[in-house]
Amino acid sequence: MKKALLISLLFLIFPYHQTAGADSGVVKSHAAALFGSPKYPKDFKHFEYVNPDAYRGGVLTLHAIGTYDNFHRYAQRGIAATESSRFYDTLMVASEDEIEVYYGLVAREVEYPEDHTWIIFHVHPDARHQDGKPITAEDVVFSFNTFFNEGVPQFKQYYKTVEKVEALDSKRVKFSLAKGDKKMLMALGRLAVLPKHYWEKRNFSEPLTEVPIGSGAYTVKDYKIGQYVLYERLSDYWGADLPVNKGRLNFDAVRYDYYRDETVAFEAFKAGEYDFRRENMAKNWATAYTGPAFDAGHIVKEEIPHEIPQGMQAFIFNIQRSFFSDRRVRMAINYALDFEWMNKNLFYGQYARTRSYFQNSEYEAEGLPGKEELKILKPLKGKIPEEVFTKEYHPPATDGSGNIRPQLRSALKLFKAAGWIVRDKKLVNEKTGEAMKFELLLYSSSMERVAVPFQKNLERMGIDMDIRLVDATQFTNRLRSRDFDMISGGYSANEYPSDDLKIVWRSDYIDYTYNIAGVQDEAVDTLIDGICANQENRDALLVYGRALDRVLTWNHYVVPQWRLGKFRTAYWNKLSRPKIRPRYGLGFDTWWYDPEKAKNIPKK
Repeated sequence: MKKALLISLLFLIFPYHQTAGADSGVVKSHAAALFGSPKYPKDFKHFEYVNPDAYRGGVLTLHAIGTYDNFHRYAQRGIAATESSRFYDTLMVASEDEIEVYYGLVAREVEYPEDHTWIIFHVHPDARHQDGKPITAEDVVFSFNTFFNEGVPQFKQYYKTVEKVEALDSKRVKFSLAKGDKKMLMALGRLAVLPKHYWEKRNFSEPLTEVPIGSGAYTVKDYKIGQYVLYERLSDYWGADLPVNKGRLNFDAVRYDYYRDETVAFEAFKAGEYDFRRENMAKNWATAYTGPAFDAGHIVKEEIPHEIPQGMQAFIFNIQRSFFSDRRVRMAINYALDFEWMNKNLFYGQYARTRSYFQNSEYEAEGLPGKEELKILKPLKGKIPEEVFTKEYHPPATDGSGNIRPQLRSALKLFKAAGWIVRDKKLVNEKTGEAMKFELLLYSSSMERVAVPFQKNLERMGIDMDIRLVDATQFTNRLRSRDFDMISGGYSANEYPSDDLKIVWRSDYIDYTYNIAGVQDEAVDTLIDGICANQENRDALLVYGRALDRVLTWNHYVVPQWRLGKFRTAYWNKLSRPKIRPRYGLGFDTWWYDPEKAKNIPKK
């Protein structure tokens, strides 16, 4: 009994264990959890944060900025239509009110041994592709091999521990691993299932301008390349009433209209051209959400508070550029961002400064490193900034008056130590005479406005920062080819330090766009390896996560921007949402069209 209890606590899979064949302690379950037990039992009817009786019908119209040229989300070039991943279901689906807990979708059950050296997914007997053909284990095998051999390079790196994939029969697919890896269960659960009969004679790495056959609930009903795309829910979608889908997929159709400019898009929203938007600009939220439609209650302006962990939104250095390779230079440039003045004068006091890559989570590094962290960090002494051991990280702060002379003096001292001096009002390299000049690459005109104060403060140091605004396609292409000095971007929010972080930070992923800053650092690699090795050890993961946060922040790979602890939403008053919001998201895919409310909206 003690051994069985220990196994259940260690391997954290609910609700039961059973023995299969000659293997002892084989787990077979409807769900898998990395930490703790799944919240929902085998016979659950729906997620808590949905309305199972939500109206199903209506058309949801949304907007996208930029353009698109194909329908293949996984191509290695081109710009795919927004939400073109809707074509494909995954083996399992994550709950939005739990961390790393997955429930069966295409796979009704999952099975694996205590040592996690293999995983068997049991394909749901009712699972069908969009053309009505059954989804088989062979489709899953084909999907994995196609992503591995023809997909984006990071897929091969991420799944490199998978040694063999085989169909045991028409409904069981087995993944054999080189070593025990519980996290791989979650990773493989996210695998999108492709129809083999459609893709086997096509080049998966190339863009696709025809509408593909998928395995998901939605396909394209109508489109005009680069202008709009209309997704229609299949009336005979096999998984509509599965517990993971109940209360979701509520709209008959979802349309995305493309706009080249956010200002034009916003005016279109107020005119009723689309139904919902989340506002990212504080000025707009404070001043622009007015007019007859708001006064009449036809548009709802709503702030929805949350405590969701937030990522690092920032101006990101390409440290592969020679002038950004010195940490002291990056640290000095941080002094040019006067957040306190910007928050008061541009943001209407709505924001707080970001200071962590794990903001709003227990992994955010606070105070000085504790005893357990020091065990990890001390062997790295000399390879990481000394401040990691002596100071709590905070971005430079001002009094908000706009007078940043003390900050400029601190910055110029750092520049001088790094070999840069002011000569004829220009910051130049003391040895070569090269002027400090770089480009900030943007694709959103709204960000251009808030970059200007940063630019002007850099000018006061003798630095020329050119603000370059390009369209989304150019931005994506330049990011992929690392043809940029600095961008405004971000690192995704993480509820915990997952092994996905290796794609973002580890040296051997330098060629991938997820490693935006271009970091190749032995100490960072060591910490990432520790995180990957301790995915099932929450105590160790907490220590490694905080240690990584300290090293990343004190290396000044970015100029941190700001964050907001609420969703700023506006929507035409024909949408309704459940009373309960999922803990780790807005849960917009649980909203629905409300015919009674829609009667009160004037027709255009």
